[in-house]
Amino acid sequence: MIRLRAFFLFLLLIAGCGGPNTNPLPADMLVRLADDEIKSLDPHSVSDLASLRVAADQFEGLTRYAANGDIEPGLARSWTTSADGLTWDFALRKGLTFSDGAPIAAPLFEAVFARLTEPATAAPTASLFDAIETVQAAGPDHVIITLAYPFPALLELLAHPAMAALPLHRIAEAGEGWTRERPLVTSGPYRLTDWTLNDRALLERNPHWHEGATPIARVAWRPVDDSLTAMRIFLAGSADIAGEFPSTRLRWLRANRDEATRVAGYRGAYYFAFNTRRPPFDDVRVRRALSLAVDRPWISEELLAIGTVPAWGIIPPGLSGLDPIAPVSRTMTRRARLEEARRLLDEAGYGPRNPLSFDIRFNSAAEHRRISVALAAMWEPLGVDARLFNSEATLHFAALRRGDFTLARSGWIGDISAPENFLAVHRSDAGVINYSGYANPTYDTALDRALGEPEPAARARLMRAAEDILVRDVPILPVYYYVSRSLVGPRVSGWIDNSANVHPSRTLLLSEAQ
Repeated sequence: MIRLRAFFLFLLLIAGCGGPNTNPLPADMLVRLADDEIKSLDPHSVSDLASLRVAADQFEGLTRYAANGDIEPGLARSWTTSADGLTWDFALRKGLTFSDGAPIAAPLFEAVFARLTEPATAAPTASLFDAIETVQAAGPDHVIITLAYPFPALLELLAHPAMAALPLHRIAEAGEGWTRERPLVTSGPYRLTDWTLNDRALLERNPHWHEGATPIARVAWRPVDDSLTAMRIFLAGSADIAGEFPSTRLRWLRANRDEATRVAGYRGAYYFAFNTRRPPFDDVRVRRALSLAVDRPWISEELLAIGTVPAWGIIPPGLSGLDPIAPVSRTMTRRARLEEARRLLDEAGYGPRNPLSFDIRFNSAAEHRRISVALAAMWEPLGVDARLFNSEATLHFAALRRGDFTLARSGWIGDISAPENFLAVHRSDAGVINYSGYANPTYDTALDRALGEPEPAARARLMRAAEDILVRDVPILPVYYYVSRSLVGPRVSGWIDNSANVHPSRTLLLSEAQ
């Protein structure tokens, strides 16, 4: 049998020549291209989108995402909340079981939360759940969640795979080896039957899912970390969905495959992280100088030209009820910004006799390279020597978690549609996801004040105050707010663009599904 990688090379040749696909997709299988390899099958071990999307197909929580990005009941059939919004009572559906037939009852969620927040688990997403004080079972059918402070986005948070029903009975017996079991024991619409690293993860229907058989029998998630390669595979007819395509190909796609091309607003911010733990970026003057020299509108509107919005802050449009942050420097001329940047660098001790020199680290993708080149060019008039250093995504983000970088491409796609989800990443106690190492007690206090405010308008203003501190301290260099870019094939229906960019496989249909 021809190996999949060799097959992909063959597909690239077909796509490059514009030839037809001679290997039609299976009628009962949805083929999805992810932008990275799965890091782990344990939802408590991952925070990257590729892993979480596959996890969401397999593990269901009290709530879940609908096709349009809204939140709907999942394993819970209904819920009520106290007048102060701090106590929530979730009533479970009747007769819930895992894919192996083991029952799902309320005490499970208490145990899942305990595992998630146990320091020994080292869950990278644990801090997302700081608002939850306790999770307790009230009999077999009711889960009581008590909050430490008001948290309007709780229902969306509970749709995160980290708070889904996990097979703790298998984890207790098999330990860390539970993720190697095939089929994997799951609580959602699908269960994994095969996973070959750098090849594919194959999911099949969960025979015990509470809603019965999914419309599509099988789902194959295939990792392709280069968006141009993913586009070519899609155009060759060998994938139903490509989760990304290069911004440089938008015009061609609009002209030739407009019906397949999807671009929509997305709750995410693209930025670079300064390593504030060591020189030169332990000096805020250096960080401010480089930020001043960046022409964000040109990058967003001219270089990318795909609908992205220039960003000076981190909270995307629409999330706080306020307009995106816009500092005074936004209205300065480029000449004035460069003059102020030179002054700051000179004050910090950098200039012709001591030029500022560092690496721009980015993960392999044409868009990241183009933006890194643009940044280096924008800093060149300041006498800055910014060298390009790229690596594949796994190595790149491992280096960021270790703090092994000077300036690195990063960004944040919101786990939930809440300002605090973007701000909490930069708390001093956020752990490894705080790539910059930023630690400012004033910022932490400002965010805590915002979190404790139940009134929506006042809460939004306090969130903005915390964001103002972050922008002033510049531990990150915001560039733009994301848009989602996807290619969706002709046999797929049920796809609805939404700001969360969530498209659960259970909500999609295939015209040839059996």
